[in-house]
Amino acid sequence: MKKFSLVIFDMDGLMFDTEKLSLHAWEKAGKELGYNIDENIIAGARGLNSQDTVPYFQKYFGKSFPYSAVRKIHSAYFEEYIQKHGIPVKKGLYELIDFLETQSIPKAVATSTAREKALRCLELGGVKDRFDLIVCGDEVARGKPEPDIFLKAAEKLKCPPENCIVLEDSENGLRAALKAGMLPICVPDLAKPSEEIRRLIFKEFNSLYEVRDFLESELNSSFDIKEEWA
Repeated sequence: MKKFSLVIFDMDGLMFDTEKLSLHAWEKAGKELGYNIDENIIAGARGLNSQDTVPYFQKYFGKSFPYSAVRKIHSAYFEEYIQKHGIPVKKGLYELIDFLETQSIPKAVATSTAREKALRCLELGGVKDRFDLIVCGDEVARGKPEPDIFLKAAEKLKCPPENCIVLEDSENGLRAALKAGMLPICVPDLAKPSEEIRRLIFKEFNSLYEVRDFLESELNSSFDIKEEWA
């Protein structure tokens, strides 16, 4: 019997190198409308869905913050870039997916991005049809750091949460995985996890190549992956 039954992937910052692009897009949009949306503010918004992003920005800029207008500029810049350059894929993604397929281990995407944009990114990255399930931020009542999106993925694929591995780059995503009772693996992108998060999560790796190698070793090991974390 496999020691884990499902691997759930975040998207932005985990599969695709889009967090830098998104940061530049937020900075550009803010500047055009007279708001200083800096890296520290964006760091706290990573992993949030659009519903939760509105009050998050209002906390910094007040209730009159024109989120829709800022978001429109952000989206236009993002779309222009990927139309011209394609979606930047993280190294090791294809190899990790290939490995999981050879082991017949189901794979899901659980992204805070809205479905229309998420499907476009996944298609551009050549992986849309390689996942058993895609759950998006506009399809759950509560976004990360709440566990809803991960629990929905596990429920739809009939996998107990404790048998799920979650691959994440953001603290909001890692907290959501912990609340879901899953095994969180961090592959940091722009920001390293805090010491608090490092103490709580299962593993941290520098690349998806390292994740593949670890999962391969775990499948060949006689130890239960959950016992290793306990």
